[in-house]
Amino acid sequence: MTEINDFPEVIKVCDQLKEKVFCDFVGLAIQNRVGPDVRWHYAVGNLNEKYKLITVRFGKGIAGKVISTGSPMRMANFPYQATGKVTDYPIALAEKLNTCYAVPLFFNGVPKGVLLAGNRDSRVISETEEDWVIESAEALEEILKGYMDVRSGG
Repeated sequence: MTEINDFPEVIKVCDQLKEKVFCDFVGLAIQNRVGPDVRWHYAVGNLNEKYKLITVRFGKGIAGKVISTGSPMRMANFPYQATGKVTDYPIALAEKLNTCYAVPLFFNGVPKGVLLAGNRDSRVISETEEDWVIESAEALEEILKGYMDVRSGG
């Protein structure tokens, strides 16, 4: 079975985004093929491998909220300004993120993935940098289109 790590283009886009935005962490989450859960598949700048074990319910955590709303999400001053329980944000806890910006990835018009750029200090990602995250997400949508079609059986 092909994994996202098997796509060198994905790694390149994530690496370039991390350098361009000067952020500490870039992660890519995709909704599971069966069921509503969302799993982190790839990360650069990660402190450990915990991200690979994180699965969140649709609508929960950063990835679940971004996919359920189909809208970007900004987070600053985590965990102090977190909405809800801190444990609802396992990627931020595992990677010790203070600020982040996450955007949805759309496949066949439906949000099924998330690209997150985050910092471990209080530096907020600027509007220009947010645009770069969006551009990177669009590039990943194109790269992963075939992968997602195979996964959905289409």
